[in-house]
Amino acid sequence: MFADRTAPGADVQSLWRSARSARCEAKACQTGKISTAEAAAQSHIARDAAVQTEQSKDAVQDFQQEVQVDYTGLLSFLQRVEDAVIKELNKNWKSHAFDGFEVNWTDQDETVLCLHTLSYPEAQDRNLQVTSVSWNATGSVIACSYGRLDDGDWSTEKSYVCTWNLDRRALNPQHPDLVVDVPSCVMCLAFHPSQPSLIAGGLFSGELVVWDTSRTEDPVIWRTGMTDDTHTDPVYQVKWLPEPKHRSHARLLSAATDGKILVWREEQDGRLAVAEGFAIVAQQIPRSTRLKKMAWGEAAVGVTSLSFSHFDAGEVHLFDLARSMQKPTVSLKQSTSGCPVYCLEFNTKHTRLLAAGDAAGTVKVWQLSSDFTEQGPREMSHLEQLANEIMD
Repeated sequence: MFADRTAPGADVQSLWRSARSARCEAKACQTGKISTAEAAAQSHIARDAAVQTEQSKDAVQDFQQEVQVDYTGLLSFLQRVEDAVIKELNKNWKSHAFDGFEVNWTDQDETVLCLHTLSYPEAQDRNLQVTSVSWNATGSVIACSYGRLDDGDWSTEKSYVCTWNLDRRALNPQHPDLVVDVPSCVMCLAFHPSQPSLIAGGLFSGELVVWDTSRTEDPVIWRTGMTDDTHTDPVYQVKWLPEPKHRSHARLLSAATDGKILVWREEQDGRLAVAEGFAIVAQQIPRSTRLKKMAWGEAAVGVTSLSFSHFDAGEVHLFDLARSMQKPTVSLKQSTSGCPVYCLEFNTKHTRLLAAGDAAGTVKVWQLSSDFTEQGPREMSHLEQLANEIMD
C-alpha cells in the first residue's frame, strides 16, 4: 500500500566568500621583433651613342638655272595680248555672274543612307497604300496610316495605323509594335507635340480620332461624332497647335474637302467637340485661280494640303537652294516598282532622318548627310541679315 515518506534535501554550498580571497595575476604574450633588411641594385656605367648622316659634298643642282628663256619672244607675246587681257579683266570686274558665290574648299558629303524599310504585310496583301507618316515628340517612334488613294470603295475600306520604335533593340521592320484597326481609310496623322503617346488621325468618313498608343486594349480616347458641325468629307490634314500660355496643352485643328477648318476641344466623355470653325468660300478665291468645279458666292471650297499624282516615278528629290532651285541635288529611289510617293515627314529631334511613304505600302527612313541639315556660312549670314532687318 502507499504511505507518506520524506526524502532528504540537496544542499549547495556558497563559494563567493572564498572566491574573493583568490589571487589573480595578469599575463601578456607577444612575438619577438622581426628583422628586416633592404637592398638596391643599379647599374653604375652609362654610355651615349649618336648616329647622323654626313653632309653631302655635292651641291644641289638647280634645274631652273639651266632653262633657256627667250625673253625677247616673251615680251613680244605679252605686248600682243595685253589689250585683249585687260579688256576681259575689266568685263569680269563689272560682271555680276558670281555675286554671292562662296568657294567651299571642303569635300561635301552628299551621301544618303536608307536605314529602315518598314511595312505591314497584311496591309500590303490588300494593296493598301501609305497615306501619311508622323514622328512622335521624342523622335524615336514613327507612325504610318494605311488607306487607299486610288479607285476603290473608300467608305467601307478597313485600314490600319501602325507604329515602330526605331530605338528598340529587336526591331522587326515587318512587325509593327502597335497595330490599330480602323473601320475607315485614314487620310492623315499627327503626333502630339509634347505627349509622345498621343496621335490624331483624320478619316475618309470625316471623323477625327485620337489614339493613345500606350493603351494596347482600347487606344481610342477621343473621337468626333457625325453631327451637323463636323466634317462631312474626307479629312486631309490634322495639326496640333500648342497654346501660348500652356506649352504642354495643344488644340487640334483639321481641314477637309468640305471647305471647313475646325478647331476641336476634348470633352470628358471621350468626345471631341467643335470649339471654333472657319470656312473658305468661292468669293474669297482670287479670280485668277480656276476651280475644277463651278462654285459661286457662299459655296464652300474644299481644303486639302496634299495633292497626289499617279504619274510620279516614285523618287524623292532633295534640293539645295543655294545651288539650284530647279535641279535636285540628290534623287532617292523610293521604290523599284515606280509607284508614287504620297507623304514625307522630317524628324524634328533627329534632323538627319526623313521618312517617306509610298503607294506600295512601304515606309523608308532615310539618313541625310550633314550638308542637307546643317547651316553653312551663307545660311548663317542670311539669317543674321534677316534678324538685323527685323530689329531695325
